[in-house]
Amino acid sequence: MKITADALEALPGIRHGFFTRQGGVSQGIYGSLNCGVGSADERAHVLENRARVTADLGVAARQLATPYQVHSPDVVVVDQVWATGDGPKADAVVTNRAGIAIGVGTADCGPVLFADGEAGVVGAAHAGWKGAFTGVLEATVAAMEGLGARRENIVAVLGPTISKAAYEVGPEFRARFLDVAETNAAYFTPSARADHHQFDLPSYIGMRLRAAGLGTVGDLALCTYADPTRFFSYRRTTHAGEPDYGRLLHAITIAG
Repeated sequence: MKITADALEALPGIRHGFFTRQGGVSQGIYGSLNCGVGSADERAHVLENRARVTADLGVAARQLATPYQVHSPDVVVVDQVWATGDGPKADAVVTNRAGIAIGVGTADCGPVLFADGEAGVVGAAHAGWKGAFTGVLEATVAAMEGLGARRENIVAVLGPTISKAAYEVGPEFRARFLDVAETNAAYFTPSARADHHQFDLPSYIGMRLRAAGLGTVGDLALCTYADPTRFFSYRRTTHAGEPDYGRLLHAITIAG
């Protein structure tokens, strides 16, 4: 049902999970642990799936806070949980409140879970190319510092993300990155199509996290596109001509 990272597991009082698509009640293309409120899946199924995630983390179902994701660099500090589906527009959440689970949904973008076990501060970020490019990871760290975390103590782990082998992009995409820094060329490899490249989103995210000066940066090195048994994938769904797709949930909590 979930995958954990050793670096986060080692922190006392912190529970987390990069949840797969397995272990839920949804059917068809959403089978089975679809936690995406924004999908066209039956809402009752989505709520049950999310309740299974919170139960695994030892948190009440009503204590899960996920934002309304818009591929932004924006971060929300969670002091109290909003109703399911009514989250603020943002792509990262942080908290120092025990008993609240914070999380983000993905279906190819990079989910990053953060924790400073000493300060008792956690974070979760949805880092697609746009969020990573515009600074959502650094903004998450800054928000955690605002709650008392120290970046040299923060552990950050990237969960299942689309890999370079499955992420072909056009010339305009690459040009956007090179306009900012020529060194970004390192994250692009020519593909079989003229003027197209394979983009290494996981490596780009890792670079941004390491540059932020965090204590530990990890990567589960799992590709959402290549593993349909365990992961939903927006790009795989698009290639298959399916009408919609499920969302994976990745969450973290400070044990109450």
